[in-house]
Order: sequence, then structure tokens, then C-alpha cells
Amino acid sequence: MIKTYLKERRSWILTIFFLQFFTVFIAYLDQAIPLAPIFYSVFLATVIFLIFLVIRYKKETHFYREIAEWDKGLDVTNLAAAESPFEKVIEETIVKQTGLLQDEARHHRELLTQEKDDLLAWIHEMKTPLTAMHLIIDRVEDETIKSQLTYEWLRIHLLLDQQLHQKRIPFIENDLYVESVDVEDVLYQEIKTLQSWCIQKQVGFDLQLHVKNVVTDAKWLSFILRQLLSNAVKYSDGADIMIKSDIVAEKVVIQIIDCGRGIDAKDLPRIFEKGFTSTKNHQEHAATGMGLYLAERVAKPLLIHMDVTSQVDQGTTVTLTFPKENEFVRMLGM
Repeated sequence: MIKTYLKERRSWILTIFFLQFFTVFIAYLDQAIPLAPIFYSVFLATVIFLIFLVIRYKKETHFYREIAEWDKGLDVTNLAAAESPFEKVIEETIVKQTGLLQDEARHHRELLTQEKDDLLAWIHEMKTPLTAMHLIIDRVEDETIKSQLTYEWLRIHLLLDQQLHQKRIPFIENDLYVESVDVEDVLYQEIKTLQSWCIQKQVGFDLQLHVKNVVTDAKWLSFILRQLLSNAVKYSDGADIMIKSDIVAEKVVIQIIDCGRGIDAKDLPRIFEKGFTSTKNHQEHAATGMGLYLAERVAKPLLIHMDVTSQVDQGTTVTLTFPKENEFVRMLGM
């Protein structure tokens, strides 16, 4: 701030020193003017000016220091009171602009809330025709057509489910209910949802669950597993998907292992980015790039660590590491 102040007052400082130098120069040219009193006068004036400069620095920079350190939360109540006329002009402008920004931000929040509510209402309304469609599909006698229709119905169902949970994720802390969850029940429920798709792709499941209970939120755990199982089925053909659970370093670990096409090593650092699909199969329209992104977003507030390892044409392993029970309780303040 000192450097900035000196640059701001540079013209004044140079003017004062120029006048002092000019006074000495005139006294030097005019022999009738004694130099000693002039030097003494210039010295006193310089000292007084430097003291004045220090006092003015503290007084004039106080308001600007407050602005520089101002919290960016648009709260103008913490600003120092303006004293000089120019400071009051700046203060009035800041208060006015801040008020406009607050009104605009409030308006955008209301629009986003309305959009979210409308979308959630639309998704819920879509469940009724989807349910009716599923009942109609069940009455189709041709197994080939029935299988194709069921697959397309399942795709719509999963995409709507993604959208529903995506809108709820920002408020997930308000929707958590932590309890002991039976992983086996959750897995069977999700596998049952994907049953027709698995039959079509000739994909089976091999469950090796040495640990069947974890402390977490059942609904959001179901969502994470749904995204991971959907991905595993989507990229697997004619092979079993293995699901294992065990305790490693006193923490429950669940692994979902498929023998699908795998993920290129250069893509692994980006798989949790929103909308990222693949560099190798970039033209594939079936991929949305949202499954792993949403799963990882949900895993963070649940304190679940997600890790993915993969080899091209060998398969992919997704590892979910759950926190210790006391660690979970302590970090959530429950």
C-alpha cells in the first residue's frame, strides 16, 4: 500500500522537491540572499512535509485498505466509513453497485430454484407414463421386440433418474440418513433393475461379499452403485461382472470388476470430469459422461473414496472405500 500511495502522490512529491530545489537554486544565483538560512528553511520544510506525508498516508489509505481487504460476499456493512468527498463518492458507488449485484443474484437464484422445481416436477410426471409403458411392454408376446423395448425403456428410466438426483445433489447434506445398510440387498435391487439389459448383453454377476453391511446412506449408495453397474453392463458383453466386498485397514471396501473394453490410460485422470466420455471412442453417442461424475459428487459428502483402475480390452475395476464408522460420525457431527 505504501508503494501505491507514493505512486498516487508522485506528482505532489515531485512538485514539492522541485520547489525546494528551485528556492536553493535562486538563492545560489542571487548573491544578496544568504544560503545558510535558505538551507535551514528548506530542511525544516522537508521534515514538515515528510511528517505531513506520513500522517496523510495513514489517514487517506485507511478507507482504501478496507476496500482491498473487503470480503467478496457483497456485505458493505464491514466497509470503513468514508471521510473525504472523494471517498464518499466511491462509497456511494460501491453501495449502489453492490445493491444491484445482490438484486441480480437474488433474481438468478429464484430463477434457478424455479427451474429446478419445474424439472423435478416434470421428472415425477414422467414416471407415470413410464410405469404405464412398462406394463404395456410386459404384455408384448414377441420376446425380441419385448427385449428391445425394455432396453429403451430402461435407458429412459436411468437418464431420468440421473437428472432427478443431479438436481438433488447440491442439497444432499439435507437429505442424508446414515444407518447400517445391507449392501447385498442394495445390489440385488439394482441388479434386478438391470436384469433385462443384462440378459440382452449376456452379462452375469458374481457376488463375493465378505462384508455385507456398511454405515452410509442407503438411497445415495444405491445411486452410486446404479451408475457404476450401468457403466459396467454398458461396456461389457458376454462376461460376468464381479462384485467383492472386504475389510482393508479397518475400512469396508467394495470392488466392481468388469471385463469390458477398459479405459485408456490417458483418459483415467479425466473420467470424473463432467461430460467427459472418451478420446478413443469419442464419436459414441450412447455415452453421456455423467455417470462417474455424478457418482463421485455423491461419494464426497458420504466420505466414500472412489478409485478406478483399468486396462484397454482387459476391463475396469472401481473401488469404493468407506470411512470407519466413528470417523464418519465424527466428521458429520452426528
